[in-house]
Amino acid sequence: MPRNFVITDAQHGAAFTVRVVTLANKLEIAGVQDDGSLRIRLTESPAEGAANAQLIEFLAELLSVEAAQIEIVAGAEKPNKIVSVQGISPSLVEERVSSNLPE
Repeated sequence: MPRNFVITDAQHGAAFTVRVVTLANKLEIAGVQDDGSLRIRLTESPAEGAANAQLIEFLAELLSVEAAQIEIVAGAEKPNKIVSVQGISPSLVEERVSSNLPE
């Protein structure tokens, strides 16, 4: 049974939680956790912000927005993060993420 991906309607866009796994073999969405967080595997190391930069670029491509529209608003130094995306509706985020979730 698929889990629900939780997206919050923010003032000027959408916000959602992400759980990152760094130093993975492949850059990909790994699924949705029990708490509704999006689980993403990153190939970069968390050192010097490389993984955060990769996360922002990955989400920008996935959501078809500019990287400047994406901000990690909480958890920049932790695996659990809150990401805000300006100028996009929660329903559009859900549509674009859902189409890229593993079977």
